[in-house]
Amino acid sequence: MRLGMVLNGVALLLLLGFCSATDYKWRKAMISGETSSSMMMNRGGSSVLLPLYGNVYPIGYYNVTINIGQPSKPYFLDLDTGSDLTWLQCDVHCVEESHPFYRPSIDLVPCRDLLCESLYPPGEHKCDNPHRCDYEVEYADGSSSHGVLVRDALALNYTNGAPLNPCLALGCGYDQPSGTSHHPLDGILGLGRGKTSIMSQLYSQSLVRNVFGHCLSGRGGFLFFGDGLYDSSRIVWTSMSSELPKFYSPGFAEVVFNGKTTGLKDLIAVFDSGSSYTYFNSLAYQKLLYLMNNELAGQPLEKATDDQTLALCWKGRKPFKSVRDVTKFFKSISLIFTSNGAKTQFELPPESYLIISNKRNVCLGILNGTQAGLKNLNVIGDISMQDRMVIYDNEKQLIGWAPANCDQLPKPKYAYT
Repeated sequence: MRLGMVLNGVALLLLLGFCSATDYKWRKAMISGETSSSMMMNRGGSSVLLPLYGNVYPIGYYNVTINIGQPSKPYFLDLDTGSDLTWLQCDVHCVEESHPFYRPSIDLVPCRDLLCESLYPPGEHKCDNPHRCDYEVEYADGSSSHGVLVRDALALNYTNGAPLNPCLALGCGYDQPSGTSHHPLDGILGLGRGKTSIMSQLYSQSLVRNVFGHCLSGRGGFLFFGDGLYDSSRIVWTSMSSELPKFYSPGFAEVVFNGKTTGLKDLIAVFDSGSSYTYFNSLAYQKLLYLMNNELAGQPLEKATDDQTLALCWKGRKPFKSVRDVTKFFKSISLIFTSNGAKTQFELPPESYLIISNKRNVCLGILNGTQAGLKNLNVIGDISMQDRMVIYDNEKQLIGWAPANCDQLPKPKYAYT
């Protein structure tokens, strides 16, 4: 699991390089004040749509292919809403990744750049070398990335087919200890709330609205930037919490099991696409196991102690083929969030917290977060976000979700010219 550990528009535009004649004209018009409202809406209101690949199990992650560099080359990136910095393994010939190593084609980000400063905790930003920005990010699974910040071109497209080639800051990583998990990918796509995230940089250049979302399935899904791919009236919305400004948190949750209160309240929760599974703190986890074991008493299931796929697995009288074979034995779990006096419910049916292991047993995809080093934090991971569109509206400070067919790419809400 990865969880973010990182720890005025025109000025930032001037710091970023120009990647194409089209973008040069656009930014020149912005800086000189020559943009019209229709032009801003055309560029800022459109969306970017990207297919995702992977699954919760057995692959264990979702990745997106992004074309980067000049000339551009494809790279597989693990999408992570829990961290800010996007980075690639650079051409230092120490590890083998999915593609030939990334070789930057633009320039180094200087140490005094505002983006460099944002990578450090307040008061800890030092410039031993003023000509470059050194970074180090650490993740909850013990993995990390060390490198330098560079600017390079990304080759994207709007949903109307218009090309989008922004120059964005990203990490050129030269040392990536893998920690407890290793994903054979080229790097991380940072989607957090900080200034260095891809979303923040695209928005700072007025290329899309400061909104993105994802839709995960057992066969992949999709990722989008912008607000043109969903009907807001069909989304369940709740406010982002100010308690955890670095994370996408809906605030404190109450846990309901099988429609009944559990006594578990004030659980601080975050959405994290970099986590394959969902994590409850130790108290909530133990209470959940107690309730679940009571429900399973007398059912044709017994603990599969020889199956180490996850912390807790059960076997049946015959091998299971899919989660549908066992949903009748398990109950729904709900997380209730309260925002401005209004309650919203994020439901976890059995399909949102169970997997079938390669030994054909059923395993619980909710883990003990305290044991995993998350302390009192509760993480809503990929397993619980499957088969629904999850949207992060940074402009309105809202998180939303709705059931969706994540195997089908959505059509744009508006027609852009």
